[in-house]
Amino acid sequence: MPNRPNVLLVTTDHWPASLLGIAGHPAIQTPTLDELSRAGVRFTNAYSECPVCIPARRTLMTGTTPRTHGDRVFKVTEPMPAVPTLAQTFRDAGYQAYAVGKLHVHPQRNRIGFDDVILSEEGRSTLGATDDYEIWLGENGTVGQQFGHGMSNNLYTHRAWHLSEDAHVTNWATREMCRTIRRRDPTRPGFWYLSYAHPHPPLAPLQYYLDLYREIDPPAPITGRWAADTDALPYALQAIRHSRGGNTPEMVASIRRAFYALCTQIDHQLRLVIGTLREENVLNDTIICFTSDHGDMLGTHDLWAKRLFYEDSANVPMILLGTEGDPRVPAGTVDDRLVGWQDVMPTLLDLAGIPIPDSVDGRPMHGPNHREALYGECGEGDTASRMVRESRYKLIYYPTGNVVQLFDTVNDPNETQNLSGGPEYLEAERRLRQRLIDEMYGSDLAFVENGELTGRPAKDHVPRGDRGLAGQRGIHWPPPPPDTSGQPVGAPG
Repeated sequence: MPNRPNVLLVTTDHWPASLLGIAGHPAIQTPTLDELSRAGVRFTNAYSECPVCIPARRTLMTGTTPRTHGDRVFKVTEPMPAVPTLAQTFRDAGYQAYAVGKLHVHPQRNRIGFDDVILSEEGRSTLGATDDYEIWLGENGTVGQQFGHGMSNNLYTHRAWHLSEDAHVTNWATREMCRTIRRRDPTRPGFWYLSYAHPHPPLAPLQYYLDLYREIDPPAPITGRWAADTDALPYALQAIRHSRGGNTPEMVASIRRAFYALCTQIDHQLRLVIGTLREENVLNDTIICFTSDHGDMLGTHDLWAKRLFYEDSANVPMILLGTEGDPRVPAGTVDDRLVGWQDVMPTLLDLAGIPIPDSVDGRPMHGPNHREALYGECGEGDTASRMVRESRYKLIYYPTGNVVQLFDTVNDPNETQNLSGGPEYLEAERRLRQRLIDEMYGSDLAFVENGELTGRPAKDHVPRGDRGLAGQRGIHWPPPPPDTSGQPVGAPG
């Protein structure tokens, strides 16, 4: 077997690309990721093709787009597509392959090609499996207490973590990955996948990290001119405003502090994984990639969470380190090419010298092969949205209401001014509209008539309460009964 490098892939959930100190954020503290960025390449225009958890992970683990892997919604009980997975491709090349953390596949104990998966699924035991984190809590005297803090898995109420530090899922996942690396077979290279569940709500960081941000004022969210009037927004955005809005500036600042605290906790814990690689004398022979399945609007344009193609939701961190001295991944580089989650699988395989399966849609992020545009799609029905991103312009489309938005990402990176219809931008808009139409398939073909976008009739969102509190979990002892509805456990993601 050839002498191949190890590979460490680290993902988080809900982390926007802007939340890095090295990206110029004025408040976030990410010393570990900043240093890793200086040791590798940071891609500034990395996007989640479908910014919601399950579809994004299907893209990551197959190197395919939603059109190929079959999910642009959030299909809880959809099996993985019949294509080679990232883990299986590494194993077929002689690697040992292990995962720790959130996998988000069906059935939950499907290893999708890994030798083993040490699983944490955010309290989703009702879908058929008690995960390894819940088992660990039970074995250590806190059975069923994962959500004893009372915070929702999809809302932004927040408080300090209610159990000991070692019982926090971020710290647990870190320990399990460090142990997995130490227990590796030294005669074979390793592919290790560490999937942190945070900073996805519930917002319950350790008290230390809340205290770290107590005296730090997070920047106030920016609201574009186009976003000022809720009633004038597309249905999809009205729905988010009605379900997540109403926060005062003080509340938004407090939410952001709690969110930043979860980020910094992950950043600090990641140091233990790097330290383990160093002490095992394999750090210089390990390819490292850090990224996130999507971001979080965190109040920008008075919007929250994901499922949107504005920068804070769809633009994700992407940090790549090659093995020591690999000229294909030059240290200290900032790369502004368009990349997506479909590109992670072919990148890691190519850097490791492993042939890329023909089923893969993505392309390696290193080398001269740049794409002109990247397509994104999320949702169906009234809340559907689509995106085409070029090097300068981004077009976002809401079929319900046939709403087109055009942003100049170079001169207006905060997307404050919708340029759609502006006479000086007609050619750019025409080009991106055509790119969008060319990407449409299936039910989306109904949005086009005579070669033009026509969408579907506009409608207004009618606010109503949510008696389930966006998927609120309870005490999991005794275990809750199975959920056979096939619906998400709470709000998608």
